[in-house]
Amino acid sequence: MQDRTPIDPSKPQGTPLAAPAAAAHPAPLPHADVRKIFFGLMLGMFLAAVNQTIVATALPTIGRDFHDFINLPWIVTAYLLTSTAAAPLYGKLSDIHGRRTMMLIAIGIFTVGSVACAVAPNMLSLILGRALQGAGGGAIFPVAQSVIADIVAPRERGRYQAYTGIVWVSAGVGGPVLGGVFSEYFHWSLIFWFNVPLGLIAAWLAHVQLKRLPRHERKHKLDIFGATLMIAASIPMLLALTWGGARYPWLSWMIGALFMGAAVLWVLFVWRMVRTPEPFLPIPVLANPVVRWGILATTCAMGTSIALTIYVPLYYEVVHHLSASDSGLALITIVVMTTPGSIFAGRIMMYRTHYKWVPMVMLTFGIAALLAIAWNPKMPVAWVVFLLAVVGIAIGSCYPVGTVSVQNAVARDQVGVAMGAMNFFRALGAALLVATMGAIVLAGFGSAPQRGSGTGDFAAMLTRLGIDLSPVFSWVFISAAVTLAIGIFAFVMMEERPLRGATPPAPSPAKRVSSANPAE
Repeated sequence: MQDRTPIDPSKPQGTPLAAPAAAAHPAPLPHADVRKIFFGLMLGMFLAAVNQTIVATALPTIGRDFHDFINLPWIVTAYLLTSTAAAPLYGKLSDIHGRRTMMLIAIGIFTVGSVACAVAPNMLSLILGRALQGAGGGAIFPVAQSVIADIVAPRERGRYQAYTGIVWVSAGVGGPVLGGVFSEYFHWSLIFWFNVPLGLIAAWLAHVQLKRLPRHERKHKLDIFGATLMIAASIPMLLALTWGGARYPWLSWMIGALFMGAAVLWVLFVWRMVRTPEPFLPIPVLANPVVRWGILATTCAMGTSIALTIYVPLYYEVVHHLSASDSGLALITIVVMTTPGSIFAGRIMMYRTHYKWVPMVMLTFGIAALLAIAWNPKMPVAWVVFLLAVVGIAIGSCYPVGTVSVQNAVARDQVGVAMGAMNFFRALGAALLVATMGAIVLAGFGSAPQRGSGTGDFAAMLTRLGIDLSPVFSWVFISAAVTLAIGIFAFVMMEERPLRGATPPAPSPAKRVSSANPAE
């Protein structure tokens, strides 16, 4: 029998925010309908995922076209800022106005932003278009995760991990290739025109397929002032993490002012959360220990994945003297192997009461692999590729366990805000780890980017002088291992609650025949 009790009975249930999840429990959808909804979501998720990678290989071409290399990083930064800030806002709005409505709005904003980028006459217009694109793209993942939580019981979600894995692998592998082909053989604007027909198809699929979604009739209030404070606090923090050590020295007045401004705004945001009856990020959600530790665990996994994706190609080029294209091919394993790790962990969650041991064991192997590379960064490339594949499997195993545990621990009408918060903090954590690894690399190279020397050019010069740079990357891999160790600690601390919605045993063929409707 399905458990329909509130998820956290230790929390007060008298306030509207703590309404029992059972009140909105719909009848489960047939597997065929769930699969159709999933396929409708996959294209939207692919659009959001591929735009995190497709632009990277086209940046040099765009810089040459506009004769502007100074503002080139803003093409990436603008998307990062708005997509990160949008995640919790759309998660909350989807709890209020419904998943289908917010998914259509998100895809619409993303598509309009893509058109603005494609027709941009100068760098400023392109940066503004990317900011608009991020405001839509950043909403797609938290809303899609909320939809999945609406239609699939926590214990059954492992069945659909392969579909999600296909999206990430396709985006991770195909994005850089498409970006390079479009910019080299055609025109870089095709990167953005490419999104328009896909966005229209994704919107049509969402419009048709998401009609099947169950409705959760419960009113929320949107704390507009709180949402504004959170977005305002996020922007200077992300700018400080993105610019620190790259555009400005970490101890410069600019970085200090950004951190100070962010701190003041975060204090105001916390003050607002305490004083308003229904804050933008509900306190019961953030106070839930499963939510806290689950978000930390997935943040460590995603931050490590993104940071390694950025710095491992440089490691291949500097230490193993691979070309840029060969470095990209060698990096594919860490992207691809997250999928089998995710599928395996999701399957374990379907059939076992105890499930968090999977990412804990996998992360232990991942830490051992990273420390092995750190101990001998000059080992043959084949061994590095193999060890990074182990790291990819370990990282992939964290996503279903952390995400499903968080969804399982909150009321159904708060899944959207929980997923928005998860995506928001994961983006902040990834930015922090990328900044940390960047500081390690720059300190080891002795590069001063504020004087105009790029990291890659400076590293190439040191290599030509015969200076061994491999110890620098040893510390990069050690920092990744430490981050994954924090992830293990988070899983140890996270309560392993029984997952709702275990599938009842199938009736015997005789019973099915006897109870079958003759009209069917």
